[in-house]
Amino acid sequence: MKVLVAMSGGVDSSVAAARAVEAGHEVVGVHLALSRHRAALREGSRGCCTVEDAMDARRVADALGIPFYVWDFSERFAATVVADFQAEYAAGRTPNPCLRCNEEIKFAALLDRALALGFDRLATGHYADVVEGPDGLELHRAAAGPKDQSYVLGVLSREQLAHAWFPLGAAASKAAVRAEAAARGFVTATKPDSYDICFIPDGDTRGWLDDKIGLEPGAIVDRDGERVGTHDGALAFTVGQRRGLGLEVPAAGGRPRFVLEVRPVTNEVVVGPREALAVVALAGARWSALGDLALATEVQVRAHAEPVPCRVTAVERAEGAEIVIALDGPIEGVAPGQSAVLYVGTRVLGQVTIDRTVAADPALVR
Repeated sequence: MKVLVAMSGGVDSSVAAARAVEAGHEVVGVHLALSRHRAALREGSRGCCTVEDAMDARRVADALGIPFYVWDFSERFAATVVADFQAEYAAGRTPNPCLRCNEEIKFAALLDRALALGFDRLATGHYADVVEGPDGLELHRAAAGPKDQSYVLGVLSREQLAHAWFPLGAAASKAAVRAEAAARGFVTATKPDSYDICFIPDGDTRGWLDDKIGLEPGAIVDRDGERVGTHDGALAFTVGQRRGLGLEVPAAGGRPRFVLEVRPVTNEVVVGPREALAVVALAGARWSALGDLALATEVQVRAHAEPVPCRVTAVERAEGAEIVIALDGPIEGVAPGQSAVLYVGTRVLGQVTIDRTVAADPALVR
């Protein structure tokens, strides 16, 4: 089998490539250049897809004796992932760029090119598993629960899943993967993971938004519309945020306040008590499916959040169909723009981009 391995320059994709070679496949490694103005070196655990990462990926490929290429996807990345991130924040929403990258780049642009070149599979270092179910291939959580990355793969289609391979799906732990990389002599064995948005390697999302969109000072208001502070840019805030509010008027009893809503049209940030963050339902008109979404029993709203029991229905509205996810118990800090990934057991059934939420107590939010 001909396998193209997406090699980020990290330890996970390094071991994925090694396992593909060890399995006897014809393997080629490729590193994605997602920016034409990449920093020369990463700093600590910040960023990914840098020049340093490309060099590390090449070293691993050389050690494995496989061909290696760097493919420029910077224009597609800017036009899809970066543009979506900017547009979502401009609309007062909170996007997930890693999930969008899997949707638009790794399992769309890259997979399309791989198939056009005659490859059978695209392998990545994601911690997830593909198994044969009674009705075809299924995407499942990885064995290494704390490192499971099935959430960011919830956007895959059935066709894409048919050509995807995740060699680390059965890995016992990240420590075990690092030990394997060290035993193979890979330079990536002790390399730190990247935790930041790759196109904002310094971690300064607010500074990036100010440069790309332009942030203006405005009012922070309570649920009654009373001004309680001033912000330097509403779009830099996200639902559930507590720190960095700089409120001028304390709440009754000195209770902490949290961001409840971002209003881009009026440039306002609405704050209130923590209990006003609780929601009991999520809904969205944009979704993808790897199975029957109505069979879902749990939903996960962040990459490392605990799954929550739920019930899913499709509702026809005047403006079109909408997926409604009713939660068995309230959860906090859910923002429009986030992805709600649906599961039954360990199986991923698909994902919904959240357009709106329903408060646990509507009287708490105005």
